[in-house]
Amino acid sequence: MTENRKLQPLQAVKGMNDILPPDSARWEWLEAKMRSVLQRYGYQNVRTPIVEPTALFVRGIGEVTDIVEKEMYAFEDKMNGDHLALRPEGTAGVVRAMIEHSFLRDSARRLYYFGPMFRHERPQKGRYRQFHQMGIEALGFAGPDVDAEVILLARTLWRELGLVEGQDVVLELNCLGQPDERAAHRAALIQYLEGHLDVLDEEAKRRMYANPLRVLDTKNPAMQAMAEQAPKLLDFLGPESQAHFDGVRALLDSVGLAYRINPRLVRGLDYYNLTVFEWVTDKLGAQGTVCAGGRYDGLVEQLGGKATPAVGFGMGLERVLLLLDTLGLAAPASAPDVYAVVPDPAELPRVLPTLEALRAAGVAVQMHAGGGSFKSQFKKADASGARFALVFGTDELARGEVSLKPLRDGGEQVARALADVAAWSAELLPA
Repeated sequence: MTENRKLQPLQAVKGMNDILPPDSARWEWLEAKMRSVLQRYGYQNVRTPIVEPTALFVRGIGEVTDIVEKEMYAFEDKMNGDHLALRPEGTAGVVRAMIEHSFLRDSARRLYYFGPMFRHERPQKGRYRQFHQMGIEALGFAGPDVDAEVILLARTLWRELGLVEGQDVVLELNCLGQPDERAAHRAALIQYLEGHLDVLDEEAKRRMYANPLRVLDTKNPAMQAMAEQAPKLLDFLGPESQAHFDGVRALLDSVGLAYRINPRLVRGLDYYNLTVFEWVTDKLGAQGTVCAGGRYDGLVEQLGGKATPAVGFGMGLERVLLLLDTLGLAAPASAPDVYAVVPDPAELPRVLPTLEALRAAGVAVQMHAGGGSFKSQFKKADASGARFALVFGTDELARGEVSLKPLRDGGEQVARALADVAAWSAELLPA
């Protein structure tokens, strides 16, 4: 006889989290705020696959980057041998889609996306293996005006969420120039690093020739003084790059947006040029970057398209929500307008038409289901957070009425006619 064994419950992958009610309501609230701002700036939604060819990220992000070398979930499709990867960021996939569908042929595009990204990192608060981003990409715009626009879009969002720029979040700016300027700086930087080999850790020595800019982004305390004294890319900018950066700064100055220049801000992706920026906070410890982006004029051509200027950013939803929690900026509670108390389930055929009419009028109605005493239903009505209870008692129904009872402000219970829902439904809507 086969012994019956209890199956062990399965759990989510480490660092990949379930988002359940009521927490999921905070996410919906944040996403709705973001969509409202994005639409005001004229951005349109784009949705790309979670799985892409591994080569897309190797070519787009850069082979000698932490993301590609250490963090990317890359695998071989055992059905056909394709080399695939879970997307670690959103920009490369959007650019691939624009090229594949010839979407940049006729006009420039302002696009936004929401979605999960994947990086195999050590999970910690504010940093997960599956994390969620909102990102924007403005493709086909070469001037500093759109650089300023994407930065100001983020500022508008901070204000919508109750954050104060310069206090809760701070804008940092840098300019990475153009390839020839970076090449001159790179040569000077390598020469400088070669003179400080005794200070460099093993990671910095490994990167010194392949990606020396990333050495300056070190978190190693023993290397900070050396990094501060390193040659600065800003000193290698030519007239056009300097004019572009000055243009961005002038536009930000014109709207009173304070920022600080950070010469060590280089970003972790190889495709950036000219303007780079981060919105940072000191409220979250090590996970201080809540939004990061910049210009990537060479990426479209690098991925096989026609040379196209572009600028954008990515914003981590988990970190934004964590920042709001840390500052006590809670999302409004999610609750129905009305909880329907139905003491006798046999009366549901007479109740449902009224509930459906209310929902059609825009009223959020939660119907009690599963029976239960009048008292227990009222307890659930109160726990639901609803502002009103609709009581469909036998006596009320016999009179063609329903009792409307306020649950939050202590008002009087009143009767309303079932035949005239349209006349009183507005009473139930939020002010």
